[in-house]
Parts: sequence; C-alpha cells; structure tokens
Amino acid sequence: MLSRRPTGPIRHLLGFRRTMAMVTTESGSRGPVETAVHRKLTTLLKPSRLTITNDSHLHRHHAAMRAQGGGSGETHFAVQIISEAFEGKSTLQRHRLVYSALSDELAQGLHALSLKTATPLEAQQLAVGQAE
Repeated sequence: MLSRRPTGPIRHLLGFRRTMAMVTTESGSRGPVETAVHRKLTTLLKPSRLTITNDSHLHRHHAAMRAQGGGSGETHFAVQIISEAFEGKSTLQRHRLVYSALSDELAQGLHALSLKTATPLEAQQLAVGQAE
C-alpha cells in the first residue's frame, strides 16, 4: 500500500479513475476516425484499458475548424491508455509511440490528441493513492 498520493510521472493520470469505460461519440456510435484510432491502438498496445473521447464539438468555433466547415466532426480526441507496452518508457516516448501509430489520421485531419498513458502498475498505484 502507498502511504501518500502518487507523484512524478503518474501524477498526470488523476483523471483515470473516473473515466475507465469506453466512451463513444455523442451519437453513441464511433465515426471512421475514432474507429481507426481504436483499432490501431488496440492492435499496437494491447491495452488493458482504452478510453477514447471525441471532444471535437468543443472546438468547432476555432478558426482552423471554421475554415474546414467545422471539420469532419472527428478532429479532437482525449485518449487514456493503460498498457504494459509503456513499461520502461518515458511520457515522451509513450506519446511518440501513439502519434506514430496514428500518423495517417493526423495527416488526414485529426487535429489534436490529449493523451494520458500509464502502465498497469502505475494505474494501480494511482487508484490506491486516490482511495486514501
């Protein structure tokens, strides 16, 4: 058991506990970009948890999105991943791994990703720290 709240590299994961379930688009179904993101990250990282939230509707008013007519409706995502594939990797290495996997989507209109990454051990430590 941890005697205090987690610090250091897992501090950025404080949102994990509340949002573990898979989240889909507002209509309740995944669009083509979200489907591709889910498929590629599941194949590459074999996550124990993967949460994808389409936040595109929050960014429709941005100048770049207005210029594209609001974009495809799949331009901004928040992604939370728990995977053993992150073991021994820094936050920067983890994010580069995800961005590399999604390079096609980024080239075709995916505009922004908000990433929270953890190993199963880090997620477990976080859960214990939040329970205290």
